Amino acid sequence: MPLKSNNRTNLGKTGSRKRQATPKTTAAAVVRHYYKGNRLKQLRAFCYAVKFGTVARAAEALFLSASSASLQLSALEKELGARLLERTRPRLALTREGQVLYDLARPLIEGMESLDQQFRAQRTGLDSGAVNIAAGASTIQYLLPPLVREFRERSPQVRLQLANVTGKDGLALLRSDQADFAVGSMLDVPHDLSYEPVHWFDPMLILPPDHPLAAKHEIALEDLSPYGLILPPQRLTTYRMVDLVFQQRRVPYQVAIEVGGWEVIKQYVAMGLGISIVTGICIQPEDETRLAVRNMRRFFPQRSYGVVVRKGKYLSPQARAFVDLIKPGMFARGDYYESGHSER
Repeated sequence: MPLKSNNRTNLGKTGSRKRQATPKTTAAAVVRHYYKGNRLKQLRAFCYAVKFGTVARAAEALFLSASSASLQLSALEKELGARLLERTRPRLALTREGQVLYDLARPLIEGMESLDQQFRAQRTGLDSGAVNIAAGASTIQYLLPPLVREFRERSPQVRLQLANVTGKDGLALLRSDQADFAVGSMLDVPHDLSYEPVHWFDPMLILPPDHPLAAKHEIALEDLSPYGLILPPQRLTTYRMVDLVFQQRRVPYQVAIEVGGWEVIKQYVAMGLGISIVTGICIQPEDETRLAVRNMRRFFPQRSYGVVVRKGKYLSPQARAFVDLIKPGMFARGDYYESGHSER
């Protein structure tokens, strides 16, 4: 019996010694473990700081104090061993290393934040939801109608929203995720967007049928000089492209009317108010009865139309289904991060 008592005593002492031998965790180790265990929070603070431009605004969006957000950013930089943000300017600026990390982290953070939406979209499939498309007037009028019809026939329960925008407004919708993708034409593609051209259209000269140039088989650029041109506003690509070609060839020209909309321009030309150079996308079979049309590809570049997405953008099944109608398999996952430019 005493032997058993001694064993219990020895076991108790041994257990006590073992507990005492356990090394104490330092405060620094706890902090390092805490921040490594919350790398997602660090990356989220980093992406929000880049998005909003200041730590204070990022912290407000994250419902954190500015000191907490700043601490997460500092810990991230320390653990990665690189300076990610320049803090000497009114707005935070990415360093080269910061840009690399941002390109990697942004799709991850946005994917996590949209996880619920993605899950619901995957569950419901194509039986509900919405597709938001940014496009210019010519795209909506001439390119999208057959695609919209086919999509509606296949997915009648999905709501389509077509935002009639051009230029910077369309890019802003993409970057703010108010549009799933854009359809249109681009000259230069920013580094954060991907553009896939699908259709190419020739530049066309349109004239009234009784115009003196309508009788000519070959029309030179110099032949256009005496006649007033009807062109879209100067802020649009067509005007800049026409001006550039005339300037490069040192050929004088004159603009009689500036007006927006291909249909308006065609109507004014048919009325004999001037001539115009338009993109072939707007030439319809019925135009042959009221206009003389000549191909001007010898002098002016073709114009491509395609799909634009933000790199890293998750396309819902509904949006993917519409894009596949334009071109199946467009924008495989890896394509979101490839740089390039359009051929317009």
